[in-house]
Amino acid sequence: MTAIALDALRLRAAVNALFRLYFAERDVLEVETPVLSEAGNTEPNIESFTTHFTGHSGAGARTRWMRTSPEYPLKRLLAAGVGDCYELGRVFRNGEAGGRHNPEFTMLEWYRVGWDHLRLIEETVQLVQRALGLIGRQAEVVSCTYRELFLQGLGLDPFVATEAQLRAPLSAHEIDAQGLTRDDWLDLLITHLLQPAFPTGRITVVRDWPATQCALARIRPGDPPLAERFELYLGHHELANGYHELIDANEQRQRFLRDLSMRESRIASLPPLDERLLDAMAHGMPACAGVALGVDRLLMAMIGTDRIAEVLAFPFSEA
Repeated sequence: MTAIALDALRLRAAVNALFRLYFAERDVLEVETPVLSEAGNTEPNIESFTTHFTGHSGAGARTRWMRTSPEYPLKRLLAAGVGDCYELGRVFRNGEAGGRHNPEFTMLEWYRVGWDHLRLIEETVQLVQRALGLIGRQAEVVSCTYRELFLQGLGLDPFVATEAQLRAPLSAHEIDAQGLTRDDWLDLLITHLLQPAFPTGRITVVRDWPATQCALARIRPGDPPLAERFELYLGHHELANGYHELIDANEQRQRFLRDLSMRESRIASLPPLDERLLDAMAHGMPACAGVALGVDRLLMAMIGTDRIAEVLAFPFSEA
């Protein structure tokens, strides 16, 4: 092991310790939830690993889905009255391997009861600044709406631009347009043009996303309606995705079903719905905000690399 690799492991340990101290000081409970579940993530752009349980049939479903985040069980705990809580642990996403991706990685996810996404933005920024303090750095913070990001960066209004107008700035990139939706083109504009231009060392927060990209966030009525969601970047690294959480079980079920319909059209796997989560939500999930932060991405931004392998003890190819 090189000295650089050892330094990265030591920095990871320091960052993990900082997280635990930060939340202990604020009485946010650390919990551990299952890695294997009978249900899976329905999000169309995320593919799960599965495994097969060989024990006695009374133990439950044999096909188990490896978690892509601890979100669903954490929300079940919130509905049970656990209060503010977080989990720091490994999550798994199939097919995501490359310079910036590893099929297993570390995620910090936490929930604040009674908060909205705006208040949670402040805490997420504060936590990232605390982590940067470990290496003697601080970052400028720029916050904007999704619409402002596109207007300032591309001169396009993402809510009214035609699909042809959205595709035009990407003409220099070789993109297979077959099957791509309007939201796909918006995502490509962010990942290919806007995000790479974010200044190194700056924290950029983008809030109030299109309602069509709500995921598990509440939708705020208006013209246009907006998802009360934010993403946080450090330099060009996307670190965190947070929501003012949807707590309506019926609406959540409809979103899951829409996800499955899209997955079916893409000939993707169809994971079972998390009925335990939906039941918990129906019996009273508290108003809250939650956010997931990619720890490996944070470490990459801290040491100044685009190679996730440089912050792992062993990358997927060597595991």
